[in-house]
Amino acid sequence: MLVAGALQAQSLELSRLDDDPLPVQVLAGDYDDRFVPAGDLAVRERSRSPRWWRLTARSGYPAAGQPQLVLRTPHLNRVEVWQPQSPLPVPRALVGAGIDRTTSTRALVVPLPGGLAAGQSVYLRVQALTPLPMTAAIEPLAVVHRKDMAHVAWRTAVLTTMAVVAVLALGFWAGLGERSYLLLCLTLIAQLLYLVCYGGEARAIPGLAELVGNDPRAGRMFGLIAVLASNGFLAHYLSLRQTQPKLMRVLTACNLLVAALMLVTLTTVAPLVAVAANVVLMVGLSIVMTAGVIGAWRRQREALFLLLSWTPMFALTALRMAGLVGWWGNPEWMDYAFPVGFALGGLVLMIGLSDKLQQLRRDRDQASRQATYDALTGAMTRPAIEARLKAAVESAHKSRRPLSVVFFDVDHFKRINDEHGHLVGDQTLRIIALRTRNRLRTYDLFGRYGGDEILVVLPDTQLREALGVAENLRSSVNCRPLSIDGRLLAASLSVGVAELMHEETAEHLLERADAALYASKSGGRDRVTGHQASRAKELVH
Repeated sequence: MLVAGALQAQSLELSRLDDDPLPVQVLAGDYDDRFVPAGDLAVRERSRSPRWWRLTARSGYPAAGQPQLVLRTPHLNRVEVWQPQSPLPVPRALVGAGIDRTTSTRALVVPLPGGLAAGQSVYLRVQALTPLPMTAAIEPLAVVHRKDMAHVAWRTAVLTTMAVVAVLALGFWAGLGERSYLLLCLTLIAQLLYLVCYGGEARAIPGLAELVGNDPRAGRMFGLIAVLASNGFLAHYLSLRQTQPKLMRVLTACNLLVAALMLVTLTTVAPLVAVAANVVLMVGLSIVMTAGVIGAWRRQREALFLLLSWTPMFALTALRMAGLVGWWGNPEWMDYAFPVGFALGGLVLMIGLSDKLQQLRRDRDQASRQATYDALTGAMTRPAIEARLKAAVESAHKSRRPLSVVFFDVDHFKRINDEHGHLVGDQTLRIIALRTRNRLRTYDLFGRYGGDEILVVLPDTQLREALGVAENLRSSVNCRPLSIDGRLLAASLSVGVAELMHEETAEHLLERADAALYASKSGGRDRVTGHQASRAKELVH
């Protein structure tokens, strides 16, 4: 592409006339001495007033090669082309009057059936609705067709990718309620509309084609909306308000400037507005990139995804700004690099956002587990076992199925702590919890109620069966001493058992089990006591 561009620059010369005389005067050569060489083959206009340009062939382009005048990246510009020996112009535009649907939207194409001899000129009357550069070239018809096919393939892939990612983001937002996905969706949709407005695909969208063809403000508004949505998404994604408040304040100021530019855009179509918008865009991108570098230095995982997705966009935007002010040419690969950067940036950010949400889910699950299970014994915490007990009681009442609870604690546990220390006491609890939990069914509930007290919930279990389970738990502890730090410690359990009665609450069931536990202690410890309310007596096992 670079070699082809250099050859075109050697064989063609582009000049500009800072005036808009009558076509007959220009074609007659009255203004030939007033044309000023442009230096390259890029048509750059800062005013909406029509201007004349002249493209002169330094070497011949024979008619046998079917040469075509190609004005690449025309965006919203309108052009009238006067060929040698032709009294009437050929109008061309991507949208509106002069539209040519036989070629792709990559360029305005005008056939040169008579070819172009060395020294001959083609005159262009350009009405620029955007300040973006438009590059002139002469290409054979076969080359035009080949590039058109490549252009359609690239644009279809890019725009489809952006649309699919936007739909996915919208679906995730609807399903998860996470605001980041909505902001990403809005960013992608605004970027997509911006690309189709300036890329010409808007001519296939009813209503939008007429709006864009008559007024460049629609595309600018979509671009400004994309900047606002993008800044909002990135600030939320990186949690700038909490992690980097100073940069967040600067980014907020940029957003206010963008909002002001949106209001100005409603009142004027001056190209200066587009230049100002691009400057604010670069400032905003610089802030976001700075925040990403700082976040990556702090090992913020989402900042790495941001840098991966936004670094190419930052570089491409800087190159686009340089082309806008004429610091460098308008190479053909930029036609595809910029939209591809949009698509890949959105895709990488979608992956990064999913990674962030997955990490948040893991943190939430870990926090939930820490709130549900006791770190020392592995049993459920008191709030968790109480909640599960209430649910089990409600289920037992509805299904009319039995339910029993076993309440036990370690005999003389305070003495173990006093004589051997709290570390030994903790190990005692851990071993007892392990031994007793291994004697239960998989669906039985096991929770640490407080200190050395353990509550066991036995669904589908009557009192007599529960007493057998409680006896099994007791014997699992006193059957052999506990081995802790090279010493053997004897341990035993006092156990209380109660079965759920008709319309009884969970609180009352626990009170009866606790009363049975107290009875076991009073009876000499290391024993099981069952409480049966209907008989108003205690059963000692």
